Amino acid sequence: MTNNLLLIDNLYKTFPVKSGLGKTAEARAVDGVSLSVAPGEVVGLVGESGCGKSTLGRLALRLLAPTSGKIFFKGRDIHALGKRELRTLRRDMQIIFQDPFASLNPRMRIQEIVTEPLVVHRLAASAELRERAAALLAKVGLPSDALSRYPHEFSGGQRQRIGIARALASSPSFIVADEPVSALDVSVQAQIINLLSDLQEEMGLSFLFIAHDLNLVRHVSDRVAVMYLGKIVEISPSEEIYQNPSHPYTEALLADIPVADPTVKKKHILLKADIPSPTQIPPGCRFHTRCLYRFEPCDKIVPRTTDLGNGHFVDCHLRG
Repeated sequence: MTNNLLLIDNLYKTFPVKSGLGKTAEARAVDGVSLSVAPGEVVGLVGESGCGKSTLGRLALRLLAPTSGKIFFKGRDIHALGKRELRTLRRDMQIIFQDPFASLNPRMRIQEIVTEPLVVHRLAASAELRERAAALLAKVGLPSDALSRYPHEFSGGQRQRIGIARALASSPSFIVADEPVSALDVSVQAQIINLLSDLQEEMGLSFLFIAHDLNLVRHVSDRVAVMYLGKIVEISPSEEIYQNPSHPYTEALLADIPVADPTVKKKHILLKADIPSPTQIPPGCRFHTRCLYRFEPCDKIVPRTTDLGNGHFVDCHLRG
């Protein structure tokens, strides 16, 4: 535990969902997840929409309470902390939200938005706020004259830079980047990814980088975890998972990445059906209803985690 900045241990999160005739079902959004993030490490978390990635990110920051399981940050159980201790912890854990149009208060000027963490945590005197805000904007590539303006005066990419500046204000060591470029134009996505990569290297930050596109996390992540229907089904060092994907779901995600060269022929993998509902998790391997390689034990027996070496783990009967 001491070698990890963040340690998630056997975490579960369920939500009650109303079904027909007044009945209530249970949606298993996070279903027995264990994950660690080391100091200065970037862990990419990928999977289709609705697989539980954002829920896991919010659980890691104690923005949601888990149904069961433990989360340790710097060796401390964050759900055992009192209000005062949690307030101190908040300075060290931040989030970059997916939608830069919804995450910034339209009634606040940029200086107020960026310096809000400094005010809340009493990290700077009033006379210092403008100078600190200008320095934060400069770090994310925005001019100081933006301080007196409002969010609606900026493009989506510029707003996300403002959101990043706000996340950096309290000098955190860990940031959850919750699909930080999915709402942006493709032409802007690379700029934000490069900015986050530069900031991580410069400041030694640790990231849980959430995305639905494996291609996005390839160049920024040290390790990549693939999540399906509330569970991590494969985790590996970054290049290993791209060179040697070992779960059929990972193969399908990689096959969906477009190649710029029209002369290159790619194998396309068409998954058989839609992702099942989290209120009705299939028995056995939860991916068997869509898997091209399913065989006899898949729909009956839950696959065990297989260690493939070099930090590469996979939950699949083909590898067990």
